[in-house]
Amino acid sequence: MTETPRQRQHRQTMADILQYAHQQLATEGSAGLSLRAIARELGLVSSAIYRYVPSRDDLLTLLIEESYNAFGDAVEAAETRCHRDDLGRRWLAIGRAVRRWAVANPAEWALLYGSPVPGYHAPPERTTAAGSRVPILLLTVLAEANLEPSPDDPPMTAALHRELDRLRPAFPGDLKPEVFARGLLAFSSLCGLVSLELFGQFTNTVTQFPAHLDHQLIRLGAVLGLPDPD
Repeated sequence: MTETPRQRQHRQTMADILQYAHQQLATEGSAGLSLRAIARELGLVSSAIYRYVPSRDDLLTLLIEESYNAFGDAVEAAETRCHRDDLGRRWLAIGRAVRRWAVANPAEWALLYGSPVPGYHAPPERTTAAGSRVPILLLTVLAEANLEPSPDDPPMTAALHRELDRLRPAFPGDLKPEVFARGLLAFSSLCGLVSLELFGQFTNTVTQFPAHLDHQLIRLGAVLGLPDPD
């Protein structure tokens, strides 16, 4: 279906709004987002921008959706380049790609994995699917590894076991709750390592960030039960 001139103008204006919003995010942080300031940049009267973005919260949601999808695209592209049978290499590629994207997009990483924006609650119907793409990629690797519970897995309460078991249908394969828990540990550890680097918490300690991340990814891969990367 061919776009009308009005539709093209609307699409272009939305793209310009998001471009300026990303710039504002980088300079002012999420708390400093201002639709009025974006309207000035676009040469619009302040009331006109609300025809495109009804509120600041809606702008935040759009930025989160776009950032999660850009993040997912980058990590999936890196993982796809690995040989399907090399599960350890696929996990390493996921971890490296997460850090690369975060370093290239620190403001967006802070929006996704930093402190919550006061007063804002992301609507799950608009953000959950996009935000799950990278964790699902990791869980897909675990599902393909056909991992089973191990004697090294710590005891799990019955309530936690039921909770993780209830979540299984939303994720790939037939992951046992103990393996699912390992995946959550690995992903949260990866996000923590990247955040500590980006937010300057490794000052006067680690400086060799790529090498440090690789070391920890291989260690986490062993915890997951994955083979060393070939």
